[in-house]
Amino acid sequence: MKSAGAALAVAALLAGVAMLAYARWTRDVDRADEALAAGRLEEALAAYKAADLGFDRAPAARQMFGADYDRAVANHLWLLYRLKRYDETIELAERAPAAALPHFWSGCAFFEKAVVEPKPEPRLGWLSRAEEEFRKAVEATPEDWDTKYDFELTSRLAAELRKQPKTPPRQLMQLLRPPSPTGKPARSVG
Repeated sequence: MKSAGAALAVAALLAGVAMLAYARWTRDVDRADEALAAGRLEEALAAYKAADLGFDRAPAARQMFGADYDRAVANHLWLLYRLKRYDETIELAERAPAAALPHFWSGCAFFEKAVVEPKPEPRLGWLSRAEEEFRKAVEATPEDWDTKYDFELTSRLAAELRKQPKTPPRQLMQLLRPPSPTGKPARSVG
């Protein structure tokens, strides 16, 4: 009876230590999620960065708390993209877990860089990188129709831009419009 009680006490102690460790490792993630939900984007960004540093220092925690790590990185990528920090989005995506959809976010970031690039050659380079990242994203999540749409749009735009590389950035999306039978440009709507 005594040994069963001791074993139960040790199990309870280990469970308590595990719960404390979990709370410690996910504290920054919880803080970031709360700030994000409240619309405090810069505060959320700082907390996600702190969480990433904590997980980077202890790869075992990254594996033990994999779902929390994946969610934190996915939210971090979304937030960087939302704040238009495209280079940081691409950098984080390079080391992000597959569950965080890194190819999708880096594809979006490359696309945005291409849309504002004034020089034709770098613009096509960014767009080609976006196309490649979206292709990888479709391979990773073939059932995601939004990703498929982004891939198709980027692929078609890149193909048209290869034909007409001097197109100004503000007119890129017009490359996707089919030519009108009358030869007149399509009328703008909206």
